[in-house]
Amino acid sequence: MTTDFTNRTVIITGAGGGLGRTYALEIARRGGMVVVNDLGGNVTGNSASHSMADGVVDEIRAAGGKAIANYDSVSTAEGAQAIAEAAMSEFGRIDALINNAGNLRNAPFDEVTQDDRDSIMGVHLMGTWNVTQAVWPHMKRAGYGRIVFTASGVGAFGNATQSAYGAAKGGTIGLMNTLALEGRDHGILCNTLLPNAASRMSEAMLPESMKVMGQNTARFRTAMRPEFICPVTVYLASEACQTTHEMYSVLGGRVARAFIGVTEGWLGPRDVPPSVEDVASHMGQIRDESRGFTIPGSLPDEFRLLDEQIANRS
Repeated sequence: MTTDFTNRTVIITGAGGGLGRTYALEIARRGGMVVVNDLGGNVTGNSASHSMADGVVDEIRAAGGKAIANYDSVSTAEGAQAIAEAAMSEFGRIDALINNAGNLRNAPFDEVTQDDRDSIMGVHLMGTWNVTQAVWPHMKRAGYGRIVFTASGVGAFGNATQSAYGAAKGGTIGLMNTLALEGRDHGILCNTLLPNAASRMSEAMLPESMKVMGQNTARFRTAMRPEFICPVTVYLASEACQTTHEMYSVLGGRVARAFIGVTEGWLGPRDVPPSVEDVASHMGQIRDESRGFTIPGSLPDEFRLLDEQIANRS
């Protein structure tokens, strides 16, 4: 079955180049109306220019598609609101949002400046918050929406010299987890992408990180191009997607679900607190993955799973 975006409006932040550009072109090719948002700056978030967003819009229109450019910053509530209003004014609806805008400023943790920290947080975490909150009422009224959150393996698993980036992306995962629950009854499905692409962002990593990664990626370097990430993202933004509250890692031609699980652990006393020594003596059992694990769907679900575990032990 062909995935079609006819009569659907999709906002893509950071769509002037790299991953965002591939998403915009593919969705437009499939009939979607695209809002190409981009400040047009470099990878650090400086030197803004309209040329990048305009260039993508020109490509889409030259191919017969529909698109408008938008240059507002996702890092402010006012900018995010302007992005949503541009979509509504031009196309009259907002069906999907791909939170893709980003910047990168790497340094060892003790060398990260407050300006660099705030810039990363402002774009990746607050930018995602701002634009999602701006489109949310429109999707809620329509009873339909698809939101793709862009996190990272850095936020899920960590990477040296990327503390601010990892913290922002970890926060993005937490935001998706909650909004997936709030959006489900309104037809708004939320999923998170953990993309790994050869792009301006990856090229901006510190030399040591790139050297290590380069040694390990020779066998799948071709599959690190943005075009290999694009199909998964476009699917998650489409009506064909029926999953919500999930993370998907895309790395070197492999697409896999990623998740946070809880081991069976040690079911200690529930009438008196355990001692520090009790915890220490049971760490092997607490950490043991061989007996299986569960994937809670929410905080209340983790309580439910524990209640079942207690009942089964009884």
